[in-house]
Amino acid sequence: MAAWLDWLRAQRPAMETLLAELVDMNSFSDNPAGCTAVARRLDVALRALAPELGGGPRAGARAGAEHLSYATAAAGAPTLLIGHHDTVFPPGTFEGYRSEGDFAYGPGVLDMKGGLVVMAFALGALSRAGRLGALPLRLVSVADEEVGSPDGRAVLLQAAAGARAALVFESGRRGDLIITQRKGTGGVVARAEGRAAHAGNGHADGANAIWALARFIDLAQRLTDYRRGVTINVGKVSGGTSKNTVPAAAECGVDLRFLTPDAADALMASLHIAAAQAAAEVPGTRISLSGGVSRLPLLRTEASAALKDAYAVHARAVGLGDGEAPLLGGGSDANTVATLGVPAIDGLGPRGLGFHTHDEYIELPTLLSKAEALARYLDALV
Repeated sequence: MAAWLDWLRAQRPAMETLLAELVDMNSFSDNPAGCTAVARRLDVALRALAPELGGGPRAGARAGAEHLSYATAAAGAPTLLIGHHDTVFPPGTFEGYRSEGDFAYGPGVLDMKGGLVVMAFALGALSRAGRLGALPLRLVSVADEEVGSPDGRAVLLQAAAGARAALVFESGRRGDLIITQRKGTGGVVARAEGRAAHAGNGHADGANAIWALARFIDLAQRLTDYRRGVTINVGKVSGGTSKNTVPAAAECGVDLRFLTPDAADALMASLHIAAAQAAAEVPGTRISLSGGVSRLPLLRTEASAALKDAYAVHARAVGLGDGEAPLLGGGSDANTVATLGVPAIDGLGPRGLGFHTHDEYIELPTLLSKAEALARYLDALV
């Protein structure tokens, strides 16, 4: 172990160089060319650091977007490492990497290009020790996690089949808390259709889609139940053409969060009832719903708690925190693979704050400590 640890501990400058290159490439989820540029740069790094990995870029359903999928040839139930290379920042809104002392800033530096660097260099250490080839391992990075992995889901589930465990390198939390549970998530678009008319000369001839949608919004928001961990948020509304026209169309975007699969089914049923009721109260209108549940909850299990404890041994060994995070409201690809019964833990990327904001940063020394913790954990499996 001493030899590969010495190599890894000398890699912090190289880790930061790769991170800066990845962050400087805009990879907004709806910028498939940018996502693919990041994927291909990461592929080059992985092939150089860990040549035992077979696989590489995989074309997605979205034109130009590529996912990454790799595996070693070792027999046995594999350990799955998961990341994503898309971000939430459209081109021109938040760009560029910069560092000041022990801190690095930029779009995706925490969520989660830093985690990609952690995985790559941990595997590089094991490769140099001659240990990686003996380890059953798979690695996946998808190009659409920030929008629910609608295309990457198939790649994730294929890689997770038969896996013994999944480690996800999303943003590291304060105190290095390890994530074992997340709410389920979903998204719905409600579209109201009515009948246009002149607001002065033909008001009675119209059917106001905005009025119907407003009734739906009120009913939907009332489905929030904090005691059961269910929340509804209508976060975007649009419709109409002018104030003196009875609007023929309106729509809103609805965010769903829930604790159990049963709650997801009940929530969707309630939304359909709300849509029918709201439209009935405004004659001449109808409301349709599209979308639904995108990720079922990541549930804490005995197996995932044991996985957390096993990883925590190696986190402690390098001076990281080893506590368990409380339930999180945001979903990740840990939710996706857990549906197959694969124990999953999350939040193993470098420590930082501000993900999804223009203040996003990481603590640079934790690139190395998180990589060392992962390498130690994987080395113990060989």
